[in-house]
Amino acid sequence: MWRATALSLFPGMFPGPLGESLAGKALRDGVWELSAVDIRRFAKDRHRTVDDAPFGGGAGMVMKPDVLSAAIEAVAVPGVPRILLSPRGVPFTQARGRELAAGPGVLLVCGRFEGVDERVIEAHALEEISVGDFVLSGGEIGAMAVLDCCVRLLPGVMGEPESASEESFEDGLLEYPHYTRPASWTGPDGIERQVPEILVSGHHGKVAEWRMKERREITRRRRPDLWARRRTTTETEEK
Repeated sequence: MWRATALSLFPGMFPGPLGESLAGKALRDGVWELSAVDIRRFAKDRHRTVDDAPFGGGAGMVMKPDVLSAAIEAVAVPGVPRILLSPRGVPFTQARGRELAAGPGVLLVCGRFEGVDERVIEAHALEEISVGDFVLSGGEIGAMAVLDCCVRLLPGVMGEPESASEESFEDGLLEYPHYTRPASWTGPDGIERQVPEILVSGHHGKVAEWRMKERREITRRRRPDLWARRRTTTETEEK
C-alpha cells in the first residue's frame, strides 16, 4: 500500500478533496493510506507554541526547529521521500509525481507563517517543492495537489491505463482538444460548432496524427518554455 503522511498545523484540512472522486475511492478501497498529523502535538510548552520571531528581524514568524523536527522524527520512515511545500522550491512536475507514485509513499511537511527554520530543512534533508509561482497561506493545498497527482498514477486507480500516457506533460507536450456528443452544438453566443471531421472519420491513424499535430501547436502557443525544452531534447537525442 502507498502511504502518505502530512504534517500540518491544520490536519483537519485533510483529506479534503482527496476524499472524493478517484482519490477518495482509492482511499476507501485501501489502495493508499493518508495520515494527517498535527505538528502542535510536539510542542512542549503549555501554549503549544510552534512559531517564534525571526533572528535578524523582519515581518512574520518562523516555525520553530525543535517542534517541527520532533514531528518529522516521529513519523518519518527510512526510504520515504521527505518533502517541504515551499514557494522557493523546485517546480513540481508530472515526472516527479510518477517517481513518487512508484515508491513506497511520501512525507509532506506543510509550512506556515513566513517559513520553516532552515536548520530543519538541512538536518532532515527536506526536498523543497513548489506547485507554482505564487504564495499560499500554507502548504496544505500544495500537498493535496502533489498527492492527487501521485494517487491517480497508482495501479488500478484510473480505469484506462492509457489515459495517463496521453495526458499533458507525459512526453513534454500538452494534451490535445477533446470532443463528445452532440457532433453539432450551438453555444450561448449563437454560433454552431462542429466536431472536427477527422474525429468521426473512423481512421485511427489519421486521428492519431491530428492529435499529435494539435498537441504540438497548443504547446508551442501556450507553453513556449515546454516547447523549447522539447526541441532541445529532441535535437540532442538525434545527434
